[in-house]
Amino acid sequence: MEEEVYESKDECRTPRREACRIPVVPPCPPAPKKKKEPVYVKRDPPKNGFFQPPELEALFTVVPRKKPCA
Repeated sequence: MEEEVYESKDECRTPRREACRIPVVPPCPPAPKKKKEPVYVKRDPPKNGFFQPPELEALFTVVPRKKPCA
């Protein structure tokens, strides 16, 4: 096997063009600011009372489970 030797006048060098440079890291953004706590206003109950539909209780009734076969 013959070994080829390349002779070059130029040696390996680091590219110096601007396009080849590593970009400068920008500074970090500022830390997020804390949100203000909301001011709660105490409200009175409605004058007409709360809405109570008649079938509301039927939706939340507990149906007894069937007993398993023994």
